[in-house]
Amino acid sequence: MDVFVIEGGRKLAGTLRINGSKNAALPLLAASLLTDEPVTLRDVPDLSDIRNMERLLGELGVEIESHNEEENALSTTRLRVVDQSEFHARYDIVRTMRASICVLGPILAKRGQVRVSMPGGCAIGQRPVDLHLRGLEALGAIITLEGGDIVAKSPHSGRLIGDTVFLGGPFGSTVLGTANVMSAATLAQGTTIIECAACEPEIVDLANMLIAMGAQITGAGSPRIIIEGVETLGGVDHVVIPDRIEAGTFMCAAAITNSTLTLTNCPLDAMMSATDRLEAIGVHVDPTNQRSTLDPLRQTCTISTSGKLKPVQITTQPHPGFPTDLQAQFMALLCLADGNSVVTEKIFPERFLHVAELTRMGSSIHKHGTTAVISGVKQLTGAPVMASDLRASAGLVLAALASQGTTVINRVYHIDRGYERLEDRLASVGASIRRMNEKETTPIGFMTE
Repeated sequence: MDVFVIEGGRKLAGTLRINGSKNAALPLLAASLLTDEPVTLRDVPDLSDIRNMERLLGELGVEIESHNEEENALSTTRLRVVDQSEFHARYDIVRTMRASICVLGPILAKRGQVRVSMPGGCAIGQRPVDLHLRGLEALGAIITLEGGDIVAKSPHSGRLIGDTVFLGGPFGSTVLGTANVMSAATLAQGTTIIECAACEPEIVDLANMLIAMGAQITGAGSPRIIIEGVETLGGVDHVVIPDRIEAGTFMCAAAITNSTLTLTNCPLDAMMSATDRLEAIGVHVDPTNQRSTLDPLRQTCTISTSGKLKPVQITTQPHPGFPTDLQAQFMALLCLADGNSVVTEKIFPERFLHVAELTRMGSSIHKHGTTAVISGVKQLTGAPVMASDLRASAGLVLAALASQGTTVINRVYHIDRGYERLEDRLASVGASIRRMNEKETTPIGFMTE
């Protein structure tokens, strides 16, 4: 098993490009199941979650070709359905990645039936799929649970039937549930109205691609999405939006090391809640006049600090509120703020497993239910730590970059799920970070389980 070995205390300097969004790319890949024509996706990140989704699509009859057409060009992933007979998303693949549930709506709408293994929970808490199923049932799907699998079939007419669907839950709307119902509704008969739809940029990106394929969708990005069903969808050539979580992580990397970094292909317009908290902490996010030719919303910005970090209050909320996927990274940053900060987690109440590991590095954090109080310290100290999930891993990397001494982070396979070659990219801007086998780290104090 690989680990990261990080020597802290290095300043960062240089430019990093923000990759395509993992959370956008996964439902976009699944949407290729809705058409018989070729789908081309550009700037799909090379991540373990993406590879698992492609493996699943391959089993479901999708032919996939991925490559870079020329040096420095965006990665290109071409998909085409060549076999519509398979409709079973097996447990062996689904268990590796919760976002596999994204194939549920597209297969049901296109092939009339689907069998998907029930996704399990994860380290940040249970995320039930009842809203996905309720939404598809509202469109006429007949759903049963058999042997740990979700089995869904279209009504006797063969097509789903448009209806009004409410997707509100105890912690707000569901992003993957909205993606599933919206995708399924594109081929349903009649009008579907999704109330309490997720407003995340990733939903807007999916809607934009579906519209380019011939779908009739209005309201994406708002709590009400209206879909007029069509009989067929065509092919598309689509560029994945930049990853706002990756961008926020690199912003925190610059801030926690008191460095200056330039970020290109940065989705600043989708990050207002995060940049607002950064400015309150004392981090400067300065956009330039450079905008991408692909999309004017893709900007270049410079991240810098004045040296002193101020405490703030943060509450995670559905978009456009502060994203839960940046909570761990900001907590690491606030460990070095001058005063007491308060972080409240309202999306995944159990998402505090990184607190214990940050405490091992010298932070002062007290958790009270869904709230953590962070008392800033002058210095963090390197230590052997254990990553518990994807974003917690990123938070530990940030803390290690600012720590005195050596930090060894175990279970970095979590990081590989959401950050492409993170160690190489941070090293390119001055970080001392190496990927090693855990057995090689025992002389510097790492203890295996």
